[in-house]
Amino acid sequence: MKAFDGDDPYASRTGSETAMIERIDPVVWGSGEGPLSRDELEQFQSDGFIVKEGLFSEPEVSKMLDELERLPSAYDESAEEVVTEPDTGIVRSIFRVHRTSPLFEELSKDPRLVGTAEQIVGSDVYIHQSRINYKRAFDGRAFPWHSDFETWHVEDGLPRMRTLSASVLLTENVPVNGPLMLIRGSHKFYVRCPGLTPDEHYKESLREQRYGVPPKEALTQLAEWGEVVQALGPPGSVLFFDCNTMHGSTGNMSPYARHNVFLVFNSTQNRLQSPFCGLPPRPEFLAERDIV
Repeated sequence: MKAFDGDDPYASRTGSETAMIERIDPVVWGSGEGPLSRDELEQFQSDGFIVKEGLFSEPEVSKMLDELERLPSAYDESAEEVVTEPDTGIVRSIFRVHRTSPLFEELSKDPRLVGTAEQIVGSDVYIHQSRINYKRAFDGRAFPWHSDFETWHVEDGLPRMRTLSASVLLTENVPVNGPLMLIRGSHKFYVRCPGLTPDEHYKESLREQRYGVPPKEALTQLAEWGEVVQALGPPGSVLFFDCNTMHGSTGNMSPYARHNVFLVFNSTQNRLQSPFCGLPPRPEFLAERDIV
């Protein structure tokens, strides 16, 4: 496989040395009114994320938790949407839940999420990806540091940084159960990662990502410029974070589960192109290519 060598401002995994460049896209594209206050928008602009506590009620969270526990049994063993831990077979993630679950389809259209996404990206939005990330008590595994945009750009063909994730916390996220960690301000820089993307990389990366993971030196530099923080909060809170914010999480050795639902909103003006790695696109359960 040869590396993509076009005129790509966010080229990565081209076989060359790693590099860190300044972001060329806006963080907040919109200028109109929306669910976030001016101060909250400024915080998102500066930090690359914001946590909104109590956005969903206890009854709403309870229904989503019931659905989260029901879903694994709704798939057969060959379903690609269901990702298991490589060593235990425990379900790690289920993708495209907004297409398979009426409840999560409804969540994907909730104005509390959609309104915030549209306010930030400055246009109508659609779901680029949806998933549940399970972290069972004692058995939940780590997710390595990464920028979602690097993967979505290289492997899916997402052109620009006009996309954000909404992580709905369905269990309490506390320091001991492997909450998401983010590097404050890291969204302002893009890390070109080393290596070349293997064919059908997603089949391995969903369980254990090795390509698109920034070098330790780059992560150290980002942490020195910013700060490593944990996204903590009670059930019903929502973490909104920019597609280029560096994030990851440790494993869960505690007796407390950590389950979150992720909905990724992309601008309708930022639709997917051909992957920038020169390989065929990943399956649509990972990257929606049609706007519904």
